[in-house]
Amino acid sequence: MDEPTAGMSPEETKATVDLIEEVKQERSLTYLLVEHDMEIVFDISDRIIVLNRGSVIAEGTPEEIREDEDVQDAYLGGVEA
Repeated sequence: MDEPTAGMSPEETKATVDLIEEVKQERSLTYLLVEHDMEIVFDISDRIIVLNRGSVIAEGTPEEIREDEDVQDAYLGGVEA
């Protein structure tokens, strides 16, 4: 799915995320999600691969990705201690 919630209202986004989760559980599906809304990515993903300029910079669980310094540098401009 390529940015399935792009341009949606918060209510539409929630309904879409709920539908994705429902279909995933009912059919035991694996899916590929390309999404820039990181809250959605963290909420519905079991495993995340992060790209920066076409190269993989991190791969792991949502928790591992949240803590990854390369991801923080690339997408948040770094995090100060």
